[in-house]
Amino acid sequence: MTAAPPAGSGTAESTGGTPRRKAVGVLLGVAVAALVADLVTKQLALSSLTGRGPVSLLGGAVYLTLTRNSGAAWSIGSDHTWVFPLITVAVIGWIAWMALRLRSLPWAVSLGLVLGGALGNLTDRVFRAPGHFVGHVVDMVSLFDPYGQVWPVFNLADSSLVCGVVLAVFLELTGRQRDGSRATAERSGDALPADQRERA
Repeated sequence: MTAAPPAGSGTAESTGGTPRRKAVGVLLGVAVAALVADLVTKQLALSSLTGRGPVSLLGGAVYLTLTRNSGAAWSIGSDHTWVFPLITVAVIGWIAWMALRLRSLPWAVSLGLVLGGALGNLTDRVFRAPGHFVGHVVDMVSLFDPYGQVWPVFNLADSSLVCGVVLAVFLELTGRQRDGSRATAERSGDALPADQRERA
């Protein structure tokens, strides 16, 4: 018989997890939903905002303004557009590697949001003008200013990426593992030095 690990050993505590096939299915479903939503909103922006000035919403808290961005936020790296598809391919590879041991639905949602957002902007880089792999990303949402002076103009793919990353950070901080287990902290008494435990 195999001895059970001592309590408070600081290892991962199994929670049963979700079958890997289901978790990967959720990841792909979320990614496809995020990608389709991004493509639809970009097409709507192109058809309704082209040739128009910024459209104010919510009393000026949000503006719809069509822009094409060759770089990242605040047009960072606009002279090296070809780099961004390579970064996206690396992100997709990382997510595929993570999926090999994925058995957590929250992690599936997080990775699906990141994947969908990455694919949304990659589609622009590959297929939009001015050419393959140097295409400009379609952005249309600006906060508190019509021209992105307060916050960079963004799109739904950017929002998906940010939400996925924030969720991943939260899951890491709360000890939720991608394989469906949960990290357990050492018991407070065991974490104390031996002499302090004896006095306690």
